[in-house]
Amino acid sequence: MAQRSPTEIRNSIEANRMELAVSIERLRGEVARITDWRGQIERHRTELTIGAAVVGLVLGARMMRRRRRA
Repeated sequence: MAQRSPTEIRNSIEANRMELAVSIERLRGEVARITDWRGQIERHRTELTIGAAVVGLVLGARMMRRRRRA
């Protein structure tokens, strides 16, 4: 590896710090977006409503079958 001057090393460290700061900010934004459960519900309201209806129908059908057997 070639020898670098102290100035080159400092510049490299500063560039790495700046890249790291940008990466951390991007990561924070992504984590905030993913963990926003209210936003997730808002974006997928139709799918959740359909899923809840299907679960309700399945449970209702099972309960009706049990009543007929008893």
